[in-house]
Amino acid sequence: MSPLTNFSPALSELNHRHVASSTSTNSELIAALQDGTLDAATVHVLTAETQSAGRGQHGRSWQSPRGNVYLSLYHPVHMPVSGLLSLIIGLELAKMPVIQTVNEQLQAQGLTPIGVKWANDLGFYQSQASHHSELAHSAPDGSALDSAISLQRTLPFQKLAGILIEPVTKSGKLVGVVLGIGLNVKAAPTLTAQTSEGMSYQAISLQDIHELLHPEVAAATSLPDLQTLYQQMSKALMAAMIRFEHLAIEKPTGHTYYLDGFLQQFAAMDALAGLRLRVTQDYNNEKKVMTGVACGVDTHGCLQLQQDNGKISTLFTGRIDVIY
Repeated sequence: MSPLTNFSPALSELNHRHVASSTSTNSELIAALQDGTLDAATVHVLTAETQSAGRGQHGRSWQSPRGNVYLSLYHPVHMPVSGLLSLIIGLELAKMPVIQTVNEQLQAQGLTPIGVKWANDLGFYQSQASHHSELAHSAPDGSALDSAISLQRTLPFQKLAGILIEPVTKSGKLVGVVLGIGLNVKAAPTLTAQTSEGMSYQAISLQDIHELLHPEVAAATSLPDLQTLYQQMSKALMAAMIRFEHLAIEKPTGHTYYLDGFLQQFAAMDALAGLRLRVTQDYNNEKKVMTGVACGVDTHGCLQLQQDNGKISTLFTGRIDVIY
């Protein structure tokens, strides 16, 4: 059996501490590691029922109502961290039993399953069928829509979970990483234009998704309690770190066994695969906009975009909007 599947540490073995409230589980864990309260040579897990100053990517706020999972896991590292790590984490989280069960139920009803959205999220885009219907009605006599207007039509991402990876340094040296996960379980924050901070997404919870299922299916299943989710998530994060270390070990040798396996599995869980995107990038305060079709990620974890002229662009960062 693969070490990725049989490794199942108990929370107690991971130095798990739970608090009723934290400013930010990532910030609190990093501070304790840097001031020597926690040993930077071992794994640590911190969970909280709520956060007063939760953080997402690029310093954005992360609303933290009770009933959800707010978990940070520290892991020592001895190698540079690449963009692949967040995708590996996303993939391992998507393989958690709770997500697999929900996805089987969604797919049985012909609904879009939960996937991994480049570069740091779990969730899905709603079916485009209703939006295509809307487009047909808005173009009389089947005339073509003005392309500029068409580009403004976007599908919001239904965001279930976010990933925040932060390096931990001591005396200027990288000693490890903190992997922070926010998973909406019972409560999805209602995002306004201000709280979504310009991003094209809405929050959704496992409870919301559960309610999309047929009544008889929903009645026959229930969501795991938070303690079970902490265990599943910690196991997924440990598996992700083992997998990442395998990639780092095989890279100098030129072998790609683990990399090929990851890319194949990621392709099956890629929430952007085949969707038409508008990517907005900011270079020296100048915006650059590209459109094209998402066609996976490369060996460094960068998004691949096939533009309308056939050229494939490799993207390290940028705002992603799904257009139709």
